[in-house]
Amino acid sequence: MENPLNRPAPDAIDLLLSRRSGSAKAMTGPGPDAAELATILKAAARVPDHGKLFPWRFVVFEGDARTRAGKLLVEALCETEKLSEERAAQEAGRFLRAPVVVAVVSRTREGIPIPLWEQELSAGAVCQTMLMAAHALGYVANWLTEWYAYHPGVKERFGLKPGERIAGFIYIGKSAVELEERVRPDMAKIVTRF
Repeated sequence: MENPLNRPAPDAIDLLLSRRSGSAKAMTGPGPDAAELATILKAAARVPDHGKLFPWRFVVFEGDARTRAGKLLVEALCETEKLSEERAAQEAGRFLRAPVVVAVVSRTREGIPIPLWEQELSAGAVCQTMLMAAHALGYVANWLTEWYAYHPGVKERFGLKPGERIAGFIYIGKSAVELEERVRPDMAKIVTRF
């Protein structure tokens, strides 16, 4: 009987070699439906995780929540600077660029044998796996941080707890423009053998 885990999947190599981020600014709908989004999140939760800590969690922004999130961005910025109408409109629309946005929240634990770096890397692996799962389902995705991932007022308004950080916002939708290949590294310059 064939083991359902770690079975050969030659098509997965084609998927990996064809993945390309789609610009959040050039996204349109439709986005993943509830079942597809559940699949993307479930795939992301299968990343390497030393100690089975699950050192990450997800915050999903879809529908009207994207508009509410934009208002919170503007509110947070207005605490420290005066915004022009144009800048306020830009910030209010950030989460409207894609039908679905998922914040990957890194929540590391100190004082345990698992190094913080490994916990942080696991959150990064979650982001990358979400990109791949979205691609596998026929969507484009973009992993962004931008200023609001680091702003204390935004983190508070989004319900992050002390010590939690945003590893990235994953924007998911359809591309309104044809994707083009970008320059990739020259493998001979980045691969050495010990």
